[in-house]
Amino acid sequence: MTVQPIAQKSWLPADCATVIEGIESALGGLNDPAAIEARLMRLIDDHERHMDRESIGLNAGTNVMNPRAAALLARSLGNRPSLGYPGDKYEMGMEYAEEIEVIAEDLAKRLFAAPFAEIRVGSGALANLYSFMATAKSGDSIMAFTGEMGGHVTHHKDGAAGLYGLVTHPVPHDGERMTVDLDRLRADARRLRPKLITVAGSLCLYPYPVREMRQICDEVGAYLLYDAAHMGGLIAGRHFQAPLAEGAHLMTMSTYKAFGGPPSGLILSSDAELARRLDQIAYPGLTANFDLGKTAALALSILDLIAHGEAYAAQAIANANALGTQLEKHGIKVHRAQGRDATESHHLALPAQPYGGGQSTSKHLARANILLCGIGLPVAPVAGDLNGIRIGTQEVTRFGMKEDAMAEIAWLMSKVMVKGEAPEKVRSEVVAFRQHYQTMSYVR
Repeated sequence: MTVQPIAQKSWLPADCATVIEGIESALGGLNDPAAIEARLMRLIDDHERHMDRESIGLNAGTNVMNPRAAALLARSLGNRPSLGYPGDKYEMGMEYAEEIEVIAEDLAKRLFAAPFAEIRVGSGALANLYSFMATAKSGDSIMAFTGEMGGHVTHHKDGAAGLYGLVTHPVPHDGERMTVDLDRLRADARRLRPKLITVAGSLCLYPYPVREMRQICDEVGAYLLYDAAHMGGLIAGRHFQAPLAEGAHLMTMSTYKAFGGPPSGLILSSDAELARRLDQIAYPGLTANFDLGKTAALALSILDLIAHGEAYAAQAIANANALGTQLEKHGIKVHRAQGRDATESHHLALPAQPYGGGQSTSKHLARANILLCGIGLPVAPVAGDLNGIRIGTQEVTRFGMKEDAMAEIAWLMSKVMVKGEAPEKVRSEVVAFRQHYQTMSYVR
């Protein structure tokens, strides 16, 4: 095998470029396809061992799948194009696949009590793009949460909204109460006349005032989109708010976070005209062909939520509150809205300023195999870093952990964050702790 010269990506951050160059340099010495394959398989095994069996997974944006659902991603149906509607596919031989597609869509509608579901989107980001395209055109204004309230990049200039040509204005917020400032929202919406107002995003500690926001949307002729990227599993489990029933025109989500399914996206709606537009965006538009392996895995994952979603969601919320209580006992401050519990979801947020910043702290904890990440919060900024730390309890809950395990996790975190112990020293304790939690729960 001839190794071609590698062009350097001059736009990358220097640290990232150094890492990539190191990997590429090592790969350059592997000219045997068998050696490259062996390295790939070792890396896959190492990744799964590290993430699934030896680390405490508190990243809010990830989860583990039912192994039976995960196995469907490798089935050959995922290689088969599925262009068109069930009953009239462009390629022949899709009779069985058509039924899988219809079953998955029907289950999604049942799970969320929604008249319409679009299952063909490839990710939560694409679900947001589809929703933007169905409700607005290039040059229109929309409103979305800012980064300090958990707004996602897809809602803004550098993400799907900006790439589609939309102009994003901030949804005013009340930082002390961690919610929307409805009076200011009404005033701004009347002035800006947005086509779409987006609620929620990457951090959701409490339910949002969806009914009141829908009323404002009706006053100015806007649509209301609830971004349930992180809350899909809790909404499915009936332990968070019900955005569609409360008035949202659209609800988007990722299916691999709290949802616990394959890496894909989902859009739900009660509006027939919006559903028609979304359908045309999907076919013949942006998702003409899609991965039927993911569709089958989605269907099986929905069956898990139908059977166990309520218990799973309740335990994830209980775990988040227990973890918050235990962290505070060890001197780690938890961010909360004025006069409220630390959370009413599976998310938890910590001010990062005492530890030097959200991402730097996360990287430090990662050396102990405690995995989480930074987030923006409506508090004082941290120069050169995010000012918050985001925690999600969905994965540890899926591995069967309950409130007593949260006490142990808080203790391990405090050894690094408060006592200043070397994370490499704490890592062995984390690995030993994880050996008690290797079996998945809340799966059929």
